[in-house]
Amino acid sequence: MTKTAFTSKKAPAFRDIPDEKWNDWRWQLSHRLNTVEDFEKLFPLTEGEKKALNSTSLFRVDVTPYFASLIDPDDPYDPIRRQVIPTEAEILPFTGMMEDSLAEDMHSPVPGLVHRYPDRVLMLITNTCASYCRYCTRSRLVGDPAQSFSSEDFEAQLDYLRSTPQVRDVLLSGGDPLTLAPKILERILRSLREIEHIEVIRIGSRVPVFMPQRITDDLTELLQQFHPLWLNIHVNHPNEITAELAEACDKLTRAGIPLGNQSVLLAGVNDDPYLMRRLVQDLVRIRVRPYYIYQCDLVEGAGHFRTPIARGMEIMEALRGHTSGFAVPTYVVDAPGGGGKIPLAPNYLLAMSDHKVVLRNFEGFITTYEEPLDYARPNPALTDPFKDAEIQGQEGVFSLLQGEKMVIKPEGFDALRLRGGKQHRLRQDEKKWKALGIGDPEQGADTPPGPTD
Repeated sequence: MTKTAFTSKKAPAFRDIPDEKWNDWRWQLSHRLNTVEDFEKLFPLTEGEKKALNSTSLFRVDVTPYFASLIDPDDPYDPIRRQVIPTEAEILPFTGMMEDSLAEDMHSPVPGLVHRYPDRVLMLITNTCASYCRYCTRSRLVGDPAQSFSSEDFEAQLDYLRSTPQVRDVLLSGGDPLTLAPKILERILRSLREIEHIEVIRIGSRVPVFMPQRITDDLTELLQQFHPLWLNIHVNHPNEITAELAEACDKLTRAGIPLGNQSVLLAGVNDDPYLMRRLVQDLVRIRVRPYYIYQCDLVEGAGHFRTPIARGMEIMEALRGHTSGFAVPTYVVDAPGGGGKIPLAPNYLLAMSDHKVVLRNFEGFITTYEEPLDYARPNPALTDPFKDAEIQGQEGVFSLLQGEKMVIKPEGFDALRLRGGKQHRLRQDEKKWKALGIGDPEQGADTPPGPTD
């Protein structure tokens, strides 16, 4: 296969714009397209698109001239167009639809900060994006001036982080952090770096994709002061990888910033195994490692983007073994209700016995692996220094494997299961019922039955 060069595009409507303006990110922001009249200068709109653009109840619309130029004007089903131009399909409800599908508000100890995982937090610092994705998980907040974050919110976030030493990793998102004024962004990064136990700062941004002009030498010089700093971009289709994006990523990587990519699996955009393989291969060409493929969330307005999980599994079958291992992202469902990311992958482990496992590869080749019969678990002296006392109690299934718990039970399980029965033998031995979690307040279970006549 011949390697193609990444190209630049500028829609005919913008050809008279001088390069000095076109390459200025502030010009791109101030000239975003958002009306029927704006878009019809580039391509004819469908009736459904016109209806959506004239609606006052849908999620905000804004598209940079640069990103709008990537749309094929002759293709009403263009994959970039589908991501940023609203249609009347956004108005239709669907089964399972939620406003806050990831229950982020429930895991928010202070405004704009989500603490779901033991050692890391999501820090929302703006509600502004360079352009707005029609499937946005945070459409309840993003793009709404009434939902902006105040200086008081930011100080509350910092106070929480200072008082929570188990947090070692902070992900900045929003909105898009790279739309902030440089002085504000610097203040946030510097404040985080002053907290001793925060080891890693990450930024989630689609600015390099929507507006690569923002990745200036001044910005990279600012960012590289706060290492270790990582940045994840958001590319969904190979057509988004242009000469401008490649140049922006080159600047970031030369500043020592590792880059990853997070895609969302979207019907009519990238739900094809061959397309997704080309996407991940093009990403590694510009030194961006594919990180996640997200199943589309159950967020309002995104029903027409949803695919069956089976389609995602089919895509994963087309990646593992068919391209470089570091080009294979993790396919995840961000669990509705706030369970966090759940990885999904084809089953390569077919069977197990006491001494063998049966495995298959991407081609269907089946083999066996001989297990050791004399394996001994490591001495506690090896492992104890690395146990983090700050996050004990949130190990989940891992705690079962470590022998720290015997069961994990849903709330109210004992009351339902016992059905008023009398656990005579267990009642006689406190250690037994505590080992089973009955009556243990930390398990959320009922108290042990009292004495009987």
